[in-house]
Amino acid sequence: MEEINALFAGFAVALSPYNVLLMLVGVILGVIIGVLPGLGGANGIAILLPLTFTMSPTSAIIMLSCIYWGALFGGAITSILFNIPGEPWSVATTFDGYPMAQDGKAGEALTAAFTSSCIGAVFAVVMITFLAPLVAKFALQFGPPEFFAVYLLTFCSFVGMNKGSPFKVISAMMLGFALAAVGMDTVTGQLRLTFGSTELMRGFDFLIAVIGLFGIGEILQSMEEGLKFSGKSAKIRAKIVFETWAKLPRYWATSLRSCLIGCWMGITPGGATPASFMSYGVAKQMSKNKDKFGKGEMEGIVAPETAAHAAGTAALLPMLSLGIPGSPTAAVLLGGLLIWGLQPGPLLFVEKPDFVWGLIASMYLGNIAGLFVVLTCVPIFASILRIPFSIIAPVIIVVCAVGAFTVHNAMFDVWLMLGFGVLGYLFKKLDYPMAPMVLALVLGDRAEDSFRQAMLLSQGSLGIFFSNYLVGTITALAIVLLLWPLFSKLKAKKA
Repeated sequence: MEEINALFAGFAVALSPYNVLLMLVGVILGVIIGVLPGLGGANGIAILLPLTFTMSPTSAIIMLSCIYWGALFGGAITSILFNIPGEPWSVATTFDGYPMAQDGKAGEALTAAFTSSCIGAVFAVVMITFLAPLVAKFALQFGPPEFFAVYLLTFCSFVGMNKGSPFKVISAMMLGFALAAVGMDTVTGQLRLTFGSTELMRGFDFLIAVIGLFGIGEILQSMEEGLKFSGKSAKIRAKIVFETWAKLPRYWATSLRSCLIGCWMGITPGGATPASFMSYGVAKQMSKNKDKFGKGEMEGIVAPETAAHAAGTAALLPMLSLGIPGSPTAAVLLGGLLIWGLQPGPLLFVEKPDFVWGLIASMYLGNIAGLFVVLTCVPIFASILRIPFSIIAPVIIVVCAVGAFTVHNAMFDVWLMLGFGVLGYLFKKLDYPMAPMVLALVLGDRAEDSFRQAMLLSQGSLGIFFSNYLVGTITALAIVLLLWPLFSKLKAKKA
């Protein structure tokens, strides 16, 4: 009851005209940031953070958090319309979102993505509101073994649940691990696979790889297929939104499962990117229409978008309650709190209740406002498909180049982007899946760090991954998912 009373007090703070205006401005800026490949929510908030120093901490955090929600929404737009993930966690959305757009269902795909994102976020905010103390205590139990077990679970779910060639999946994943190893070893400080190049010391940035693989790779394939978008004739009407909403309840189990996966990965913290991949893989395995995944299945949009938004929102819980950022964006917001003279932690709820509950109330309002902002713009986003390819392709290339350059302000990154574009084109021609490689590139170095730290703690014993109920359960589940195809074959033979 205390939480409800405090939440109503927070709504009174968040619903002031000034804060409502900041919410709308933040959401619109966030959508723009999410659409631009390479910029990202964390970078956008970092750039705009100095503008908030003259505001009150509550108003500033409301605006910055709404930029975050907008970026989460915006990442799905280019993923669905152009097969270019605006954000890392939007990669899984491209698997079914882009085929739907190509099939003339851009409006349905966008509506499903936006609505699922809002559902995932609201679920996470409700959890933050009522389960903060319990969840914060659980998060403290995670160390290097638990983190590696989570990453192992993500990798195994992709290998075990993929219906394609296991050889191709593992080969693509191994290439991703090799690319992730380039640069400076974070444990020993030694250089690996740099071949004397100072540019390679920082390794291959995930955003540059994604922009090239999906953006430039798609451009090259479209050029080969005749310089046109096959979905450019898509027509969007207002009733499509309501028709899509009528279809979404049939995926309630997928939404609930994705919410739980997203909240878990956001708090631990695993992050929105592995949450979206894991949720997509689980949804594909559990679905009755698993053969339609990758060809334009709406469930393949609902799962990653719900999980990504839930994880992105849940990542703020350990930041507020423990001072431990659960994501890069949460880390930027944590820096803002310290600049404003606020110390995140359990005492923040006691010393600054107006700030904390005003922020939580703005999470509800910001996501709902963001949903209506992006839904009212669905016709505008979908109409991009009608622009001739000869006009839009150079614009996409320029935007990709600018996005790649701004990551490190280095021209070398632009050339890397083009190289990854050629690699993406070859993967499509040879029918190799890009998702396992992207996943390994994103999580490879983190998984390696966690594994080596766990080995140092256990003096080289693998038994540490079964040393307690938490890490043992996660590791066992990972092994089960990896061997799931064998179980399925044995079951089929017996039947």
